[in-house]
Amino acid sequence: MKLLRLSISHAKPYKAWIAAVLVLQLISTIAALYLPTLNARIIDEGIAKGDTDFIWSTGVTMVVVCFIQVMSAIGGIYFGARTAMAIGRDLRREVYYRVNALGALDVSRFGTATLITRNTNDVQQVQMLLLMALNFMVSTPIMCIGGIIMALREDVGLSWLVWVSVPLLFAVVGFLVVKLLPLFREMQDRIDTVNCVLREQITGIRVIRAFVREDYEAGRYRDANLALTKVSVRVGNLFVLMFPVIMMILHLATAAVLWFGGHRVDAGQMQIGSLTAFLQYLLQILVAVMMGVFMVMMIPRAAISAERLDEVFSAEPSLAVPAGTDQPERHEVEFSAVSFGYPGAERPVLNNVSFTAREGQTTAIVGSTGSGKSTLLNLIPRLFDPQAGTVRIGGVEVSELSRSQMAELVGLVPQKPYLFSGTIASNLKFGRPDAGDDELWEALRVAQAKDFVDGKPHRLNTPIAQGGINVSGGQRQRLCIARALAARPRIYLFDDSFSALDVATDQRLRESLAEATTGATVIIVAQRVSTIREADHIIVLDGGEVVGAGTHEELLESNATYREIVESQLSVEGVG
Repeated sequence: MKLLRLSISHAKPYKAWIAAVLVLQLISTIAALYLPTLNARIIDEGIAKGDTDFIWSTGVTMVVVCFIQVMSAIGGIYFGARTAMAIGRDLRREVYYRVNALGALDVSRFGTATLITRNTNDVQQVQMLLLMALNFMVSTPIMCIGGIIMALREDVGLSWLVWVSVPLLFAVVGFLVVKLLPLFREMQDRIDTVNCVLREQITGIRVIRAFVREDYEAGRYRDANLALTKVSVRVGNLFVLMFPVIMMILHLATAAVLWFGGHRVDAGQMQIGSLTAFLQYLLQILVAVMMGVFMVMMIPRAAISAERLDEVFSAEPSLAVPAGTDQPERHEVEFSAVSFGYPGAERPVLNNVSFTAREGQTTAIVGSTGSGKSTLLNLIPRLFDPQAGTVRIGGVEVSELSRSQMAELVGLVPQKPYLFSGTIASNLKFGRPDAGDDELWEALRVAQAKDFVDGKPHRLNTPIAQGGINVSGGQRQRLCIARALAARPRIYLFDDSFSALDVATDQRLRESLAEATTGATVIIVAQRVSTIREADHIIVLDGGEVVGAGTHEELLESNATYREIVESQLSVEGVG
């Protein structure tokens, strides 16, 4: 049902093309059914009586009918292919936009590998079934029904051959469909697993090589690939069984027609032309059934794929996207009794967090590993929604701001810097496509990336590989900082964005940032105390709760947790 509903809903925009397919396939099928009758008339009325004029006139008619049949078949296949490919394109686009609308938690619930499989392999299965259906959904039933009628017109005495061979074919189909349905579901899951392992290994290739784990990872891939191969072989075995059985039925039916029909011709109960036409009609019926069998064999896998696609289309985003409201005039960030926990976690990551990051000031977030610093930062651009409390920008809840408004307000440099395939310039313009080269160079200067970009042969047009793997970790981090600066947001979020920088570069970057972000709200998550000591306001997190707030000097004197963090890096005297 999901397959049918999915197909109908996406076929509506192409009703004209589908109508053309139906008409052309109808013309082609009727012409194909008429040809054996013409052939029988030439044999019985032309050749048997030596009527050359009749042979020529009927032959010309056969050529015209054959031309009409071929041209209409070509036209039907053309429009059918265009329709199927267009629906496949629409499905891929819908999957993309649906995934794009899902929140980070929603995407993690599905998994990256399975979403890729659903947008490629699953869409392809539905697309191929639609192509087969459009090409044969008219011709197959008409060829079967019309063939039976035309065969009975030629000779009723041989009709029992039709009633035996056709049901036998359907029995074979029913048996194979029942066996294939669970195997196709398992096959799609195995493809997910192979994609997941392969993607993980390609992404983590440096770690794999660093720990000399190539053999272990090769074994993981081999096991996943072997599991897929075993299922594919079981499916293949059923397909291998199907075609010999169908061909055996077809050949046995042909032999039966010739044997029993020959006796009827010898007894004068049937003419040779009628026998030839009956044989052709029976073959047409069986071939049509065989094509229908092939299409039906594709239905189970396409049905599984449609179910998997429907799961994506039916997934309700956990983050509702608002139409937007008036842009906040102020840009301070306020947390009010915010709590957040990941699904399945024993306890919340953040618990009753309240503070205000003021406009024109730098607010630092510090705490031990796992204290919820990055999670807190991700709540501001609304990558997650808090389960309790509110997050406001300029007095407006972030849940009321549209994505475009959020993009204008907030610039995020994530903990794991990521660059997209393209050039340095295209990556820097990611947040503001209309940024000029002078603005890009200024952003690079502030991010301490100008020198190494200027030293590249192609400078701003230097190619960047997917993920930025062709630049060092420090360069990738600085380019991500420059990307945020080039967007000119009013709120800057730096999630441990200076960890790959040496102390001297870190110092120069912070000094340049202080000038470039004057008047903006800056929130920094950092592990290095030297990075945050000059912050106007420091928030100390411990176990997801705010256990201290103040300046560096105030916290050194009054907060034991902060003092412990500082002492773990430097002596109090060295930084005090």
